[in-house]
Amino acid sequence: MSETVLMSDPRIATIPVADCGEPLLDVRLQESLVVDPRRADSLGAFAHVREGVLIRLLKAQELLPDGIRLLFVEGYRPPVLQRSYFERYVTELRAENPEWSLAQVREAASRHVSPPEIAPHSAGAAVDLTLISADGRELDMGTRVNAGPEESDGVCSPPAPRISSEARANRRLLGDALTAVGLVHHPTDWWHWSYGDRYWAFSTGAGSAIYGPRNFRSPL
Repeated sequence: MSETVLMSDPRIATIPVADCGEPLLDVRLQESLVVDPRRADSLGAFAHVREGVLIRLLKAQELLPDGIRLLFVEGYRPPVLQRSYFERYVTELRAENPEWSLAQVREAASRHVSPPEIAPHSAGAAVDLTLISADGRELDMGTRVNAGPEESDGVCSPPAPRISSEARANRRLLGDALTAVGLVHHPTDWWHWSYGDRYWAFSTGAGSAIYGPRNFRSPL
């Protein structure tokens, strides 16, 4: 895509979903992936993704240079939690910008938090990732993972001319590996990548999404 398309774009919601039924798998069972606990929940839902996503993450890890690892921050997010995140951000934006219409608020909110009805995290299709060195140090990516647009002053988008050359190279390294295995990124968040969801289908020209929203059941 040459244009910047947000999750709130009406075209995304029109993409049909033909869920293939793949299970949600726990990435913590894979020794080659490092899982960060910052978004951990009591059921461990955050550490799950669809099988096809996990397979691609393992392949992406193999494409990285020696000494560089993927750091998995968050995968699956229950629909109720996604709705809570989105509505809270909408409320914050409306309070800060009372002159905005509801449509303007939703569009601005969707630059950072996906509308709940199409959220790829709730389908187990999305992952938030960064890179770490062999000693566990997070590489410079220009901002922290999940930095908001206001906090980051707009440099969360991958091109970001105002970040350092080192951060730009690290983003390119992450992006090249994930793109090579079929994932797509949301243009306003360098850390957010997905496969099989409606946004992926729109980005790749697929006829339908293969993953739709799922409720999580802990295997424990």
